[in-house]
Amino acid sequence: METAEDADAAALTEEQREIRRTLRALLARHTTRTPAAGTATDGSAGSGSAGSGAAAAGSAAGSAAGTATDGSAAGSAAAGSAADGSADGRAAGAGAPDGGDAGPGGREAGLWARMARELGLARLGLPEEYGGTGRGTPALVLACEETGRALAASPLLATRVLAAPLIAALGTPAQRADLLPRIAGGDLTCALAAPGGSLAHALGLTGDNTTGAWSGDGRAGGIQARPDGDGDGWLLYGEAGQVLDGHSAGLLLVAAHTGGFARSRTLLYLVRAADAGPGLVRLPDPGLDPTRAPATVQLRDVPAVLLGEDPADPAAVLTALAATGRTAAVLLAAEAAGAARGALEHTLGLAEGPGSPRTGPDGPAARHRLAELAVQVETARTLARCAALEPGPGPAAGPLALAQALDALRAAAGEAVRAETARPGAPGRDRGAHRYFRRAAADELLFGPAGRLRARAAERTGLPGEAAA
Repeated sequence: METAEDADAAALTEEQREIRRTLRALLARHTTRTPAAGTATDGSAGSGSAGSGAAAAGSAAGSAAGTATDGSAAGSAAAGSAADGSADGRAAGAGAPDGGDAGPGGREAGLWARMARELGLARLGLPEEYGGTGRGTPALVLACEETGRALAASPLLATRVLAAPLIAALGTPAQRADLLPRIAGGDLTCALAAPGGSLAHALGLTGDNTTGAWSGDGRAGGIQARPDGDGDGWLLYGEAGQVLDGHSAGLLLVAAHTGGFARSRTLLYLVRAADAGPGLVRLPDPGLDPTRAPATVQLRDVPAVLLGEDPADPAAVLTALAATGRTAAVLLAAEAAGAARGALEHTLGLAEGPGSPRTGPDGPAARHRLAELAVQVETARTLARCAALEPGPGPAAGPLALAQALDALRAAAGEAVRAETARPGAPGRDRGAHRYFRRAAADELLFGPAGRLRARAAERTGLPGEAAA
């Protein structure tokens, strides 16, 4: 009988299947080099049951619960990627370690370089004239599913999903020609710094980003920009929290308020970490999920350059942020669905053998829960892939797909924790299932909650939806 994995593979082109096989093998190699018992400070601990459980589940688990599994070692969480993957980040002293192979967030030196240069993940969807493939969002969905499945800590989200589209949409021809080829080649990593503590609001996912309150609204707080008096440069002052890859990125895209009350508007500025001087302070914050590598970015009169030209329409930058947010929601949905699938594979691995929930008194109920969870996970993956095919900039279905995927990840992570704690000799909280749980909780805080995603989508489309909180 054909399993979900077989059907999924049949729907892919040979090139896509080869990319998936190569990426899974690469992530699995970096996962297996991670020590079996890690610490909560780097989020890269692997449990013996996590990797072996996903492998043992294989096709038997797929038929037992109706889900897609492949028996690869990528079921356990990945150690992560390079601290910055670029010479810019190292030159900036952005938090990359002086010695050893692992940087902040459990990032392993060399992983991002191989993902970007050997597999070409950084080129996917970028314009061909700047070294990209020009294939759009669908080409990135598969890669995001696999990095999510392995809980890989890589700059793919911050650099390719969030920063690169904004540079392509708003940058001057000279800025695009300078930055996009380096991003496509894996030589430059970026981070989007949005003040106010809500990246989802800045991207228009959970609220109207034209209100301006998230960026300071011209009052105290947020990040303020003022001309530096010399030429066309600017000086930035303020602080942004929860900046993904903010500790190591070679280039920061900073959303800052300028113009005061007379011409109040939010613009994006480029800060090169190597040229920022002592006014740029980046404080890594492990948070709930260290593989996300969040950081607090403090700017004290840091020199910056305006991204693009000062638009005549003050809402132009906010519109670009919202379009990027809707596209990012599709890719985040794919990543969350991949992580949910990894959590389900982990659960299926734990559910085999004596003492497992499926063979105990609660066996029938456990089997029903796993079957329902498998349907929920596959539905989330399908919605993400369908949203990626939606034409035009900023797929409107992106936030709804993300809401579904966040729900699936939370449910899968909860079931994994339940299965792990029910087994005799279950691993501690820094192993196995709890890593999926931390990813689920962190993503809800960063990009959700799911209810607000649905409410904002309903507000934008004019359809009935959940009342905004």
